[in-house]
Amino acid sequence: MALTAGIVGLPNVGKSTLFNAITKAGAEMANYPFATIDPNVGMVEVPDSRLARIDELIPAKKIIHTTFEFTDIAGIVKGASKGEGLGNKFLENIRQVDAIVHVVRAFDDDEITSVTGKVDPLDDMETINLELAIADLDSVDKRYTKVEKIAKSGDKEGKAEFAVLQRIKPVLEAGKPVRSLTFNEDEQKIVHGLFLLTDKPVLYVANIAEADMADPDASPYVQQIKAEAAKENAEVIAVSARTEEEIAELDDSDKADFLEAEGVSESGLDKLIKASYHLLGLATFFTAGGPETRAWTFKKGMKAPQVAGIIHSDFERGFIRAETMSFADLDKYGSVQAVKEAGRYRSEGKEYEVQDGDIIEFRFNV
Repeated sequence: MALTAGIVGLPNVGKSTLFNAITKAGAEMANYPFATIDPNVGMVEVPDSRLARIDELIPAKKIIHTTFEFTDIAGIVKGASKGEGLGNKFLENIRQVDAIVHVVRAFDDDEITSVTGKVDPLDDMETINLELAIADLDSVDKRYTKVEKIAKSGDKEGKAEFAVLQRIKPVLEAGKPVRSLTFNEDEQKIVHGLFLLTDKPVLYVANIAEADMADPDASPYVQQIKAEAAKENAEVIAVSARTEEEIAELDDSDKADFLEAEGVSESGLDKLIKASYHLLGLATFFTAGGPETRAWTFKKGMKAPQVAGIIHSDFERGFIRAETMSFADLDKYGSVQAVKEAGRYRSEGKEYEVQDGDIIEFRFNV
């Protein structure tokens, strides 16, 4: 599934450094605004220790991880919604992604210029969020008058959309994101159809100093970012982008030694990739044995035929059943045969809602 998260933030907060660490794609870095003009796109593997265990119990010729796409978007400046800096080009790039990874500077370094002249995470967050809200308000204002006339004519769909716009407009005028509101299923469809920037799910990344890696919550900057993000129920993770870029070049053994020396159990990049993956409500199912053991991405809530279609459209079109077991059961019982003997191997039909960690063999006929 081609879903992508866009990395945004003010210039010089560490966006491109973080992107380089994730993808090793070599995006240009420089100590000045707009070092990134065209969005860089990179695919990364989603780390999943379950694959190695599955391959241990159901040997295959190769292992294939599922992937996730990140886009590095040029730094936004105050006034971008009105065309300042590279203005609307940035905003249009954000419209193309499914989720936002908002990088916020949470470190002191006199050698790295701050475009605002100081390190102030809350001001940085407000600048980005306000620019996105202003851009959304402009879109809503253009739609508002037109839909109001349709609603007054008695049109049912027009009345429903206008009711949503009436809720959204004052929130955006206050500089708040649309995602801070709660909508029912029908309203949510209308909101999604407006293609608003602040409707996209967001993950805040506090870019910390290496010295803060062992205990990022002790950083006053991280504390400020978490308190602000909590107001919109957004998650925050702390990453030292510069350090992560360095360790991304290490082999697995050296990387483990480095992380142990820093007092952390998991790299910031692994946390970021997993958090971004789950931000969009994604999950993983597996196919196992033979030529390959492979992880696949699907949207939580999808039923078996839809999930089968991720592998190949013929699987969905000719779906018969999904022969399924959970990773937890395979891990517990130690073999497919033992899972069957325990009565935990299942044959699921068209209405089965696939679960994260399911190991599936699809039966189909076309």
